[in-house]
Amino acid sequence: MSPIMRESVDKVNRPPRQDPASDEVLELVHTVMHQFRSQLFQALRQGTHELTHMESKVLGFFVRRPGATQSDLVQQTGRDKAQLARLIKGLRERGLLDAVADEADRRNLRLTPTDAGLAIQRALQRQARQLEAQAVTGLDAAEKARLLELLRRVQANLAAGKS
Repeated sequence: MSPIMRESVDKVNRPPRQDPASDEVLELVHTVMHQFRSQLFQALRQGTHELTHMESKVLGFFVRRPGATQSDLVQQTGRDKAQLARLIKGLRERGLLDAVADEADRRNLRLTPTDAGLAIQRALQRQARQLEAQAVTGLDAAEKARLLELLRRVQANLAAGKS
């Protein structure tokens, strides 16, 4: 590839920024969340049930909303119906979700976590609390409050469509 082409690709992919720190902020947020999820699911992979991030999200949905349907999950998440159907099927086959036909419409299944599913969700919550505590070690209450305030402002800016 010619040096000219590489240079124009670099300019397209990495345009000069007035404030390089703004790129670094979101990149760091992404890195922190990746580290958090990686450490969170590492504990589960070492147990009897290996759970992916999306599987944990689906299981968590039904822990919070026992008796909900796949359609409820699709509506809540906006995810692809077929993808969610595969995830639910896998969780049911592994004994983490139970399904009962809806009395009003037997075509719909009401999904609830099994005892094993609940145990995994509790383990995830314990691990998450430990990691959250580890993540803010050394920050005093005022620093934690300021960090939350700043992250909420970033979130609000994104929600408002600001650039």
